[in-house]
Amino acid sequence: MLLDLGLQVRDNPFKRKLTEDEIIRHLDGADGLIAGLEPLNERVLVACPKLKAIARVGIGMDNVDQESCRRLGIKVSNTPDGPTEAVVELTLAALLCIARGIIQTNDAVHRGKWEKSIGFSLTDLKVLVVGAGRIGRKVAALLTVLGSEVRTCDPWADADYNSLDEALPWAEVVSLHASGNEKLIGRKQIARMRDGVVLLNSARGGLVDEDALYDGLNSGKIQSCWLDVFCEEPYNGKLASCPRALLTPHISTYTRQCRLAMEVDAVNNLLRDLDI
Repeated sequence: MLLDLGLQVRDNPFKRKLTEDEIIRHLDGADGLIAGLEPLNERVLVACPKLKAIARVGIGMDNVDQESCRRLGIKVSNTPDGPTEAVVELTLAALLCIARGIIQTNDAVHRGKWEKSIGFSLTDLKVLVVGAGRIGRKVAALLTVLGSEVRTCDPWADADYNSLDEALPWAEVVSLHASGNEKLIGRKQIARMRDGVVLLNSARGGLVDEDALYDGLNSGKIQSCWLDVFCEEPYNGKLASCPRALLTPHISTYTRQCRLAMEVDAVNNLLRDLDI
């Protein structure tokens, strides 16, 4: 789409998240950026005086200093609709893997062991969805169709949702879909949870205290967890040593359909903001 309009396109040469110095060099002379998770802070933005527009591929804007963008006259956009289906699908897939022990039993069969285990059903399962945005609402709706009992909590909304502290002792599964990086799940919250709870996080790594989660898994307070997001990525922390921690490398949006939809939306946003 960009090349067809005669625009010059400069690809990320490293095929990974760039550092501050790398993104400054990469943006030298650029009018627009189709952005991933690179740090777009004040230092970076001031060093790129030609930059007029940033189009994020995805929902999160935590890596973009929006106040500096406003001050510098840089237009900012994201793609809130594209990721919904893919993130919801992987969240349900992770929950089903945990519920039925699919990873462990597959490994056992490959090792020549015929080991059966009793799991749990999504029917009548008590699930607390934290975050009432597009993804959280869709997760809640599909789990309800599958027979789960769902409550929704949104710490940042003004609407009349369940209180997080009040709902945590009720939930058998807690699924995080909230924005921001303020810790929502720490030692205090884990202590309030019922024994054997399952924790899912496809939202932000900073929402969960990693040390508290690690201790909760080792003590059995938390039966299992699934994380697709981490404070530091690539991740090589201590949760990798926990057999009951299901860890994926930030792939919630990694379907062909989702990536194409988000990238097309981002390009259209960029062209709009550059008046092309």
